[in-house]
Amino acid sequence: MLFMSPKRWLVASQAPTDLLNQYEGMLPLLAQVLYSRGFKTPAAAREFLRSHENDSGQFLSIKGKRQSIDTAISRIRNAIKAKELIVVYGDFDADGVTSTALMVQTLKAIGANVEPYIPHRVDEGYGLNSAALADLRKRGVKLVITVDCGIRSVAEVQDGRAYGLDIIVTDHHSIGSQIPAANAVINPKLPDCAYSEDMLAGVGVAYRLAEALLTIAANGKGKAALDASMLLELVAIGTIADLAPMDRSENRGLVLRGLKALNNTQRPGLQALIEQARLKPGSITARDIGFMIGPRINAAGRLDSAMIAYDLLMTGDAGEARRLASRLEALNVERQRMTADAQNTIRQQLESNGGLDDALIFAGSDTFSPGIVGLVAGRLTEEFYRPAVIMEYGKDESRASCRSIPEFDITAALDECADLLVRHGGHAQAAGFTVVNENLPALRERLQSLAASSLDGQTLMPTLEIDAELNPEHIDLVTTADLDQLEPTGHHNSAPVFASFQVSVKDAKAFGKDSAHLRLMLARDGIAPIEAILWRGGHLARQVGNCVDIAYTLEINEWNERYSGETVRSARMMIQDFAPAGESVVVRG
Repeated sequence: MLFMSPKRWLVASQAPTDLLNQYEGMLPLLAQVLYSRGFKTPAAAREFLRSHENDSGQFLSIKGKRQSIDTAISRIRNAIKAKELIVVYGDFDADGVTSTALMVQTLKAIGANVEPYIPHRVDEGYGLNSAALADLRKRGVKLVITVDCGIRSVAEVQDGRAYGLDIIVTDHHSIGSQIPAANAVINPKLPDCAYSEDMLAGVGVAYRLAEALLTIAANGKGKAALDASMLLELVAIGTIADLAPMDRSENRGLVLRGLKALNNTQRPGLQALIEQARLKPGSITARDIGFMIGPRINAAGRLDSAMIAYDLLMTGDAGEARRLASRLEALNVERQRMTADAQNTIRQQLESNGGLDDALIFAGSDTFSPGIVGLVAGRLTEEFYRPAVIMEYGKDESRASCRSIPEFDITAALDECADLLVRHGGHAQAAGFTVVNENLPALRERLQSLAASSLDGQTLMPTLEIDAELNPEHIDLVTTADLDQLEPTGHHNSAPVFASFQVSVKDAKAFGKDSAHLRLMLARDGIAPIEAILWRGGHLARQVGNCVDIAYTLEINEWNERYSGETVRSARMMIQDFAPAGESVVVRG
């Protein structure tokens, strides 16, 4: 069996008790978490928790020396006056779909003649493509507005302009060596952009443009054509699903307000999706978006057409919404199966080649669906702690999704391979590309060489940051609920992780469909055992000893009592890692 990297537990140092007592309005555990995350004074901690309360709303400052949001607004308003056909060109992931729905809804509200266009992942691939732009122009389209894509589409924008299209690019991805020659480019990552937040998701950038358009329209008409707050549920979904950093005040504010809207949503599509995912309206969290809502929306573009998810978000018919939500559910189940099968295929390839010797995993198959290669890359990167490039081999060209570790910037590496690629783009730890097959051997060699050079001499072991050591006997509903002040949690503001050592195991069982998951019951002196869950850990049930070191997050589990029907709530652990007692790799800060 292939070696699987153990995790190194980096346990934060304990704050002085007298200091923790000064963190007013927080129990000591929450104060310790904030202290562990760099908020070393009560004032700094309070500022972080309240940072989302001041929404910047600086939509008119997303501008610089290059084309600005002002130029975009002017062109859009002129298109509406001239009754020109506008197309919103999006991406097929959750960020792109929510961005497309948000922008189309906004433009319709202010009187635009507008249609969506989301490319098919298999037939067209990511981002703008020249053939689609040519077809749009033939259909009479005058203006194309991209959302969540376009910043790397230099040649495609040039082609579109040559066809007679005006193009406005709104995007949040990293900037390439050239900026597309569009009529306007709105991206807070532009080096001369004056905007205060450069880590918005694509839907966040689209929202700021929509907010500007709605504000100007309201000023002209005396009333709002659409309340921008009605779009925030889409912003929350796209922002969380795209892993935008949750330590940024603007993202936190947008998501918190979006969660409030989502928990009271009037969209039939979201109501049906929430019901399908068995979520409870009124208590939906950022985690629910990340693990339940986002994957279902993403499943459409991965295995079929992203327009299924778009239609779900836009429909006003409850029956149609239920049908589309059911379709997304079926696609998501199929996506899970295909991902597991593909992951096993890559494992077998690695084993047949003698194991994992290279610094970078470069593998694939002509049987893989392009919609799941990114998921497979992510799973393998997590499993083996190596950058992973997973290919979907085509006849003449192949496409890949890449995932990486913090020690290796995969998009920077692809930039150094640009001469071998048809197109590429992404972030430091997630990217994608298209390559002509004859360049594959050279590409593999260069990427592996770059990874080997960059990672040489480093100890490649994933680090699990532990916010605090915790005695299981001190876990209760009050302490667990107090941690909700950290919400919304997510990328760069993860749910706090705790560690307990030398914990006795009373019971260990696999449960769920195909015994896929693991449930432990951990002993506590004088009080009832506490439940600990590890998703997809059922295969480890027989390997659990009598005593463990365990790292976990906390959540409140709520269910209806079988006989009385009363609602019961209890705190439980969600296992992040565990090891036989005394065998965990621990580094204390």
